[in-house]
Parts: sequence; structure tokens; C-alpha cells
Amino acid sequence: EPQPIKPLFIREPFHTTDHFFSAFNKKPKSTEVLAGDTAVFEAETEKAGIKVKWQRNGVEITGSEKYVIKTDGNKHSLTINNVGKEDDVTYAVIAGSSKVKFELKVNERGTVSPLSLWPTCSSLPFPMPARRSHIPTVSPATEAQPEVPLDPIGLFVTRPQDGEVTIDGNITFTIRVAGASLLKKPSVKWFKGKWMDLSSKVGKHLQLHDSYDRNNKVYVFEMQIIQAKMTYAGGYRCEVSTKDKFDSCNFSLVVHGKKFFQNYRNVFAEGHEEAGELDFSALLKKRSEVKTESQPDVDVWDILRAAPPSEYEKIAFQYGITDLRGMLKRLKRIKKEEKKSTAFVKKLEPAYQVDKGQKIKLTVEVANPDAEVKWLKNGQEIQVSGRYIFEAVGNKRILTINHCSLADDAAYQCVIGEEKSFTELFVKEPPVLITHSLEDQVVMVGERVEFELEVSEEGAAVKWEKDGVEVTREETFKYRFKKDGKKHYLIINESAKEDSGHYKVKTNGGESVAELIVQDKKLEVYQSIADLTVKARDQAVFKCEVSDENAKGIWLKNGKEVIPNERIKITHIGRIHKLTIDEVTPEDEADYSFIPEGFAYNLSAHLQFLEIKIDFVPRQEPPKIRLDCMGQASDTIIVVAGNKLRLDVPISGDPMPTVIWQKVNKTWLQTEISFVPCLQLLSESEGRVRVEMQDDHCVFIIEGAEKQDEGVYRVAVKNTAGEDTADIIVKVIEVPDPPEAPKITNIGEDCCTVQWDPPKYDGGQPVLGYILERKKKKSYRWMRLNFDLLKELSYEAKRMIEGVVYEMRIYAVNSIGMSRPSPASQPFLPIAPTSEPTHFTAEDISDTSVTLKWRPPERIGAGGLDGYNVEYCKEGSTEWVPALHGLTEHTSAVINNLVTGDKLYFRVSAINVAGTSEPAIIKEPITIREILQRPKIWLPRSLRQTLLKKVGDTINIVIPFQGKPRPKVTWTKDGQVLDTKEVGIRNSNTDTILFIRKAERRHSGKYEVEVQIENMDDNVAITMQIMDKPGPPQNVKIVDVWGFNVALEWKQPQDDGNAQITGYTIQKSDKKTMEWYTVFDHYRRTNCVVSDLIMGNEYYFRVFSENLCGLSETAATTKIPAYIQKTGTVYKPPSYKEHDFSEAPKFTHPLADRSVVSGYNATLSCAVRGRPKPKIFWYKNKVDLSGDAKYRMFSKHGVLTLEIRKPSPFDGGLYTCKAVNESGEAEIECRLDVRGNQMNTIHNVLHQTNRSLIAPQIFKQKNGHSQGQKPKSLQVNRTGVDLHRGCS
Repeated sequence: EPQPIKPLFIREPFHTTDHFFSAFNKKPKSTEVLAGDTAVFEAETEKAGIKVKWQRNGVEITGSEKYVIKTDGNKHSLTINNVGKEDDVTYAVIAGSSKVKFELKVNERGTVSPLSLWPTCSSLPFPMPARRSHIPTVSPATEAQPEVPLDPIGLFVTRPQDGEVTIDGNITFTIRVAGASLLKKPSVKWFKGKWMDLSSKVGKHLQLHDSYDRNNKVYVFEMQIIQAKMTYAGGYRCEVSTKDKFDSCNFSLVVHGKKFFQNYRNVFAEGHEEAGELDFSALLKKRSEVKTESQPDVDVWDILRAAPPSEYEKIAFQYGITDLRGMLKRLKRIKKEEKKSTAFVKKLEPAYQVDKGQKIKLTVEVANPDAEVKWLKNGQEIQVSGRYIFEAVGNKRILTINHCSLADDAAYQCVIGEEKSFTELFVKEPPVLITHSLEDQVVMVGERVEFELEVSEEGAAVKWEKDGVEVTREETFKYRFKKDGKKHYLIINESAKEDSGHYKVKTNGGESVAELIVQDKKLEVYQSIADLTVKARDQAVFKCEVSDENAKGIWLKNGKEVIPNERIKITHIGRIHKLTIDEVTPEDEADYSFIPEGFAYNLSAHLQFLEIKIDFVPRQEPPKIRLDCMGQASDTIIVVAGNKLRLDVPISGDPMPTVIWQKVNKTWLQTEISFVPCLQLLSESEGRVRVEMQDDHCVFIIEGAEKQDEGVYRVAVKNTAGEDTADIIVKVIEVPDPPEAPKITNIGEDCCTVQWDPPKYDGGQPVLGYILERKKKKSYRWMRLNFDLLKELSYEAKRMIEGVVYEMRIYAVNSIGMSRPSPASQPFLPIAPTSEPTHFTAEDISDTSVTLKWRPPERIGAGGLDGYNVEYCKEGSTEWVPALHGLTEHTSAVINNLVTGDKLYFRVSAINVAGTSEPAIIKEPITIREILQRPKIWLPRSLRQTLLKKVGDTINIVIPFQGKPRPKVTWTKDGQVLDTKEVGIRNSNTDTILFIRKAERRHSGKYEVEVQIENMDDNVAITMQIMDKPGPPQNVKIVDVWGFNVALEWKQPQDDGNAQITGYTIQKSDKKTMEWYTVFDHYRRTNCVVSDLIMGNEYYFRVFSENLCGLSETAATTKIPAYIQKTGTVYKPPSYKEHDFSEAPKFTHPLADRSVVSGYNATLSCAVRGRPKPKIFWYKNKVDLSGDAKYRMFSKHGVLTLEIRKPSPFDGGLYTCKAVNESGEAEIECRLDVRGNQMNTIHNVLHQTNRSLIAPQIFKQKNGHSQGQKPKSLQVNRTGVDLHRGCS
């Protein structure tokens, strides 16, 4: 049953509920056995009663004597008896939607187990036996050692183990993937929980690393968690995928809480943003461990729920909660959730998740066992059906949803009366995998094209693309899509030339690519030419009929083109092609072929001219054989292999001669075959080579001529008068032998060069050319690459897909036809070197070294990137010398041990399995000599003001600087050189770092950094203030008690914690209960009046002091209680002389001279007192600023502030604050200096001039108005100032 999911907006502080589930508690593992032994595989399911299937190479295994399948509850086993080499295949066990693959390795007896040679076996914590029927378990003696999970069957060599870590600790999870069978680097993804991809979370607390072990051919991937938090606990998943494989594994992380809580957090950022945190533990003395008593873990939310709102801030500060607003929102939500339901004892979880096709149960517990409930889906009531089942078991109400589909992904409610319980169900659709990929196709124009794809799920959505553009139904209605269960089809009814290209189909679990080549329409032969036997001076006609009326062609005679003349005519009428030879002569006997232009067809036939005349001498004279076609040499008869050879010999004479046929030099034909005129057929007359006897002639026949039929045939004629003989040479021609397997060279990104040798036997006719075919390694369909015969012995094949394995084969073609295909070439992978590295520059130069830097190539390709090769060459030389030993995976390199003054060229090349890329070269030579650079310190903006830190904080100050050669850095405090035993200092070529592990108040002061190169230097000063909690106030006493009020008074604390006191917290406590309640917090004065006290009670009071670090550890408490008298007591107030509280203005805090930067707002502050409240005026250089919008004036509780918006250098000067009341007046002055550039000098001059003209008039206007004069209107333009007398 799927577990509920915690909603994303509820964050548990100290635990997590992310888990993963599988149908198997125990999975079968791959094993090795010896031939003849027994192999046992065991599996254990999560529940009993689950149907389990076993498969062998994807085919279900049924029980038999060899395969014994057993089930005992949730335990299942497969036993294979008498294991043979044929059992060395892949097996699988399926339970529900879970499928686990494993392998059985069968070794011949006396051989070494392959696992004993596994590269990582030496690192395993247990020995690998050579002869075991299953993978051994760890013995009790070795249980203490961590077991490394070995998985040589899937993609994983080792899987990550479950881990445990304490808060702020580090942990690394490692996987190893076998790379020997992989063509390129696999893709690895890390997830937390169900869906959170951790690649977007890489940063300070999470690092992902990968490397490749070339010796063992293993990819290593690591996930490192740094400074773990409680929220990092939970389930994790790692997915590894290649082009045609996918594997995943689950593991979990447990984070243990510390025995104590940190009270403080770092408030201010320190140093450079890019500067990493350093550990100076090696520089500090090892301190003895402080033993602390273990304290029980507490839940801060339980404390907050029980505490009053006035204590929230204190608890949050104590337990390190900095997001107060988020804390209050969560408390509000928790209190809402705590409202108890009267109808539900247990409600639905906020969310559930289930895989598609699985079953899920939604369960609630009701208070009344007889209550009726309703289940709603998206607000609509659910009716009972085969998929929805309602159950009532005691006080539980269960909704069961069978065979969940995407339509069940909705919001559900359980309703009892007016109360409702809500939840959401998420249906997870499994990835759709491609089980049968697309095949390349070659068709003719107008033919039907059908691409077939098979996926793992029925009804899955797929996306078709052609050359990267999606294919839709609306596209000229050319394409038709068809679904049949798991199979998907893309159909093109009538293909055209423009349909050629690469077709890709995509699912959410993979993709497949195939190429379509559309050729011109195929030529069909309706009637082929036939062999002819023609007598002298007869007419020979060769005729053939093809499907295309426009197809042209040429006629060949023994491989040479036939030239028409008066006796030889060539005609082409419609689909019929004719070759007519009039008055045939012996020279016309040959093999004739018709080859259509543009098609790899060869229609051939043989013209036989043979007229044998046997003249007999007069009676009692020996016969004489005359062959009209013999000429001076022996006659040669050419026959095409497979055709029929017929030799007719006329017979006459008295007595009738006997004809004897012999084959010279052939043992099996040395026996004479004799025939007599009685037409009796011998046994040889029924074979493939036979002699037939007619009334007036003898016929020698070879059916289906073969190569071994070649030779010299001798015919002899005998009678009583004598004999005569003649030799006939028979030559059999045929298609050539297949060439040897082609060789693949010059492999590129999408091309390669194919080379081959001629066939060993050309079939008796010269080879006219070659035909080349290719196919994908995992496909069975070959695709033709050339339509014209290739004359050369090499060919450049193009239009291949990078990263796909191909094979090639060759056909040889002569005038007879096309040979059988050659053996396939070695599989090869089209792959190309990367492009050249970019942005190659020299970053730094010293007297003996150069620092080089570059960026990765713009195009890497399927071959990946193995590393970079850096070389250098002296000016005037052509020899490039490797600068590093081997390859570097980094995009920077430091070349050391160079000769000062040399001028060198540098270049860098990218290397992958396809070779070396073009080099990136620095065009100008680099002189190896240090370049002098003045020292300059770049002080970060955050350090230009006083750096405030708390006692116990870690201080890490990073100050970058520049200068060459490496400057000398000196740190001083208050004029004294820093002691490195108390603080850590680390200097590099570009920055210096001051590190204090735990700050103390004695670390406060002025620090100076000096950077010096020879007689040049630069220095900056940093002011550091280390704060601590203040001490308690002094002399808290009760000044007066009247009615329900008590007046308190105290003095400032003796120790302010090295920070300004920001206020006080006053608390009261009833003497009876002694429970303290806060009356005032952040109170700024040193006296107060506590009101609304209860009559008849006695109260104690205490006061905490507060600064930026927090409240004081202890409080000052009144020694005696204050008693609130009961009603009826008459209080006679004493008579006092009325006091005059009027007071002339007096500045209690002066204005301070300031120096500010141009363009940033600046403020001037002071404090004043006086009664009645004085009126405040601000002046600059004796000019009133009241009417100038550039200035803003504030007054709060006697603190006066003048804000100057973005001052310029002309805003500098003497500023005066004047306070006036009925009792007198007071003034105070300060000087403001504004530093900045002079880019806006002209504008500022104009602005200052206008203001200096306007201000006196405004001042006079105000004074005049106060004396009853009429106000004036003021107009200001760019050329000057106009004053006009206004009307009242």
C-alpha cells in the first residue's frame, strides 16, 4: 500500500518521511557455477500471495525437471539442475510492476572464475571464492566491516549504502559503473525523495563529482553532503542510463541530532563571496575534548506551543530560529490543525502517491462506529463499482481504488455530516521504455512506408519527428499514425523523394532513430532474354520487356557495348527492347547482356552457334568430323553458370558410327559413354550431365552448368572403316566470389572510409563495379548506399548518426550479375574529435612558470572528452614539447621549470576516443619573465565599516589584492604584529585570510594589512568589534507606590558587553506564585511606572539589560516587594510647590564631522532636549534647508536626523542644527566632506549656484511671512532665479 506524502509546505524540523518501496525485500543476485552443478536463485517479496514469474532471456519459465520453481509464503526460489553452457544467459524475476534482472555465469571445469579477475575485488571486505553456487554472505567474524554491494549484472558495479551522519557532519555516497561495454559516459541523476533533482541544488552543502578509472574501466560517481542538517535525512535515489540501458538504486540517510544546540548564528557575511571556508585546525593547537553531559533531545515546536507569545522571541533566539515570520506562520497553522474533530479520530493524510495500474487504500477512523460517510472525487460523490470499493471495519472507513489510472489523479474528500477530511492522490506514470527500435528502410518512389515501434506500456504517448521537426497529422495529410496495443506505427502511403531523412520517435523513457531513403521507382522485368541456338545465316533476336517505358539501356557482348550496324539492329518500342542479329556467323557466338540505365540490373543470355557436320568417306572409309565453327584453334563454348548446355551432333554413315564423349583430365568422366543406334538410354542419360540419342543425331547436355563443368570435351566417331575426333573447350562463367570483409578507416562524426580488396575469383568475367550496404549493429535490415556501380576499391560513406554502431558489407558485380555479400565489417562507431578549445590565454607569467587557461570546446559530440594535451614550442623551432605528463581534465594548467627569458608558443588540444582536436594556439610568443605590478588591496565594501561580531563566532576575513611578484603580507593589530598562535593567517598569490575560530572580546581593535613589493606598498585598516551580552543593570529600586502603580528606577549596567545598550526588559512577579511576566521590552529609559497591578498583592520586579547581542544573562531584582494597598486606605498626598519644568534647548549628543562617498545617501544625527519641545532648523553654510527637497529631516524621541539624498562634492560644507523654544535656543555644527569623481562637475556647479541664489530668498521669505508680510512666489529656471510678489 503506498504511503502518504507529506505536503511540501509542512517542514518537519527533526525527521523526514521520504521513503522508497519495491515489491522485493530480497532480490536474487547473479552467480557463477561450474558446468553440471546446480544453481539456486532466491527472492523474497514484501507480501505473501504475490504472483511471481521467472523469465529466461525474456521468455517465461515453466516448472520442469530442469527448472524447479518453489513458493513458500513470501519466499520464492528458482533451481536450475545440471547447468550447461546454454544456461549462461540473463534471467529475471517479476512481481507486480517490479522486475529484477540477474545473470548466471557457467564456467567449464578447470577454468578461473571471471569474478576472480574483477578489477575491484581486491577492495572488497570479503574474499571472492572461485567455486560457489551463489554469492557468499559475510561471516560473523567480518560483520563489523562494511559490505560493499557488488552488482556485476546491471550497470552498477557497486551501489551506495545507507548512511548515518550527525548534524554538521560530512558524508559521501559513491557508485561505480562498469564502462568496458559502454561506448560513451553514462548519464547519472541523483534524486531526493520521489522527484527532487539534486543537480539544481549543488552548492555549499552538496557537491557532485565523477571520474573514470582507466585501468579498471570503471566510472566513479560521488555525491558529497557537507555540513548535514536534520532536513537532509530521508530516502535518495540514483539513476544511471545509457543509450539502451537503464538502472537505478535507492538508499537512505539518517541524520542524528547533537547533544546540544548552538545559540547563535553568523549574522554578517565575511570576505569574498567566492572565497571558500577554510579549516585552520592544522594551525591551532589541539584542544582537549570537553565532556558534556548528555541531554534529552527536545522539540522546539512543543515548547513554542506551550509558551506565551511574549516568550516567542526569546525561545527563537535560544534555539537558533532566525526566520521569525515563518515561525509565527507555522505556529498559527499548527494551532489550527490542533482543533480536534468530533467526527474523525484520524483524518486522511494530506497527500498520497501510487504508481499507475496499482491499488491504493484511503483510510479514516471515525468517532462513531455507526456513522455514515460519503466519499467525493473532485467534489462529485463516488459510486460503488468494480474499481471503487467501500469498506467499513469497526470505526475504520476505507476507500479502495483498483488499477489506478491517470484519471484517478484528483482531490478526494471523506464527509461525515458537516465535517470533511481532504487529501490529494498523485498517480505516477512509469517511464515508457522502447522494447523494439525503429529500422532503417530503403523504398522506391510511390511505395508504402511503415515504421514500427514497440514500447513497454499500452496506450503510451509517443512523439514522432523528422529531421528534428515534429510530425503531425495535419501536415498535408501525408502521415498516418496507428496504435495497436504496445505497437505504434508511422505510415506514409505514397513516399516521395523529399520524405528521405532521419525519423525519430520519443517517449518519456527513451528515443529511437531510423533513416529512410526513397529511391526512384524500381524497374520490374516482365520478360527476360533467353539463350538462343542459331544456325549459320539465320536471324537471332534477343527480346526483353521491362516495366518502365522510358527506361533506356545498353546491350553488351561479352562485357563490351554492342555497336549497331546494317546487320545488328537495336530497337526500343514502349517497354520492349530488342537486339536483332541478321545472318549469324560464328563470330556472333557470345554472352549478350542488357543493362537498364540507372538500375543495378543485368539481363544476360547466350547465343550459341554450332553446326557439326560429319562427312563419311565412301563405304569402308573412316569418317571425318567437320565443325563449321572450329577455325584454326580449338572451338570454345561459353556458358553462363546455371544455364543449360546442349551440343547437337548429326550422325550418318554405314555402318552407323558409334559416338563417344570424353572429358579430358577428369577422372570421374574417364569412363566412356557409348550409345548405339537403338535409342537405348544408358543410366548416365538421366543425370545432370547426360547424352541423348536421336534418330539422326546425338546430343550432349549439361543441365545447370557449374564451375566444375569447365574443361576440354572430346567427341570421337568410330565405325569399322575408321574413326575421327575433335576437342571442344567449354568455359563456364558466373557471378564473382564475394569480396573479403571491408575495412573501415577515417571514422568521422557522420562519415567513414570503406576499403576492400577485389574478389579472389571474378567469375570468368571482369568485375564491373561494387555495391555497398550498411546496417545498424542491432538491426537486421541492410540499406544500399550507392545506385551506380563503384569502380574504385574505396568509398566515403556519409549521413550516419553519431554514436550509433554500424556494419558494412560489399557486393561485386560483373556482366553476369551480383555476387553474394561479403562478410560484415567489424562494427564501428561514427565519432569525431571535438572542436578546438576556446578562449585560450595566458593568465599569469613568472620567471619560471606560465599559468594557462581555456574553456571547453564548443562541440564535444558522442565521444565525450577524455582530457587536454598542452604543448609548447620555442620561437624559431618546429618541435612541440609536451608541457604536462599525460592528459589533464582541468581547463587550466601551470607549466613550471621554464627557462627565464625564453620566448615560447603554447597550444592545447582536446582528446577523446576519436582522436585529437585541432589545437588552440596563442599566436604571439610569450616571454618567460615576471611582470612587475604595483601592490593594490581591494577591500570589500562590507569591511569598510566596523565589523560587528559576537563572542564565540567564527571570523573568516578574505581580503583580495594584486601585485607581482608575490607580495609580502603583514597583519598588525593596534600597531603590534599579530600572534599566529591566537589567530590563523593564510596568504596566497591573490588574497590573504584572517581566521579566528572563536572570537573573544580581546580580539576587538583596529587591524591593519600591509602588502609590500620591494619599495612599493599598500595598506588598509579594519575595525573589529566583538560583542557580548551585557551585565545586569545596577541599583534597581522602588521609588514610589500609589494606587495600582509602582515607580521603578535603576542605573545602566557596569558592563555594556562592548556594545551600546539598546534597551531594557522589565518583568514583574507576584510574591505568591513567583512567576515572572514581561511588562516592558526594548524599554530605553532607566525609570518606568508599572501600572494595572492587583490590589492586595505584593510584587517583585527585575530588569534585564539588552544590546545587539541579546539580553543579559542575569537580571537586577528589587530587594523588597511593593505592596498594593486595599481599598479604603486614605492617602493624603503631601503638598508640593509647583515645579517649573520648562527648560531651554540643550544638545545631549553633538553632531560629528563626517566624510562620505558621492552618490550614496548620508545622514547627520544628534540629540536634544528641552521643554516645551523645541522647533528644529537645519542650515548649510548659514542657509536654511527647510525648502530643499534634497534633504529630509526626522525627529524621534529627541533624536534629530538630517538625510542628504545622494550627495555630490558640492554638498560638502558646514552644517548647523538650531533648536528654539520659549526658554531659549541652542546651536551645534559639524563639517561634511563628500568624496567622489568629477564627471558631473558642471551639473553640480549649476545646481549649487541656483541653490545659493534661491536659499537666501527663501530664508527672507520665511522671515517676512512670519512677520505678516505677503508670501512670494518663486520660479526657478536654468538661466537664473525670478522672484515675484504674490497676492494674498
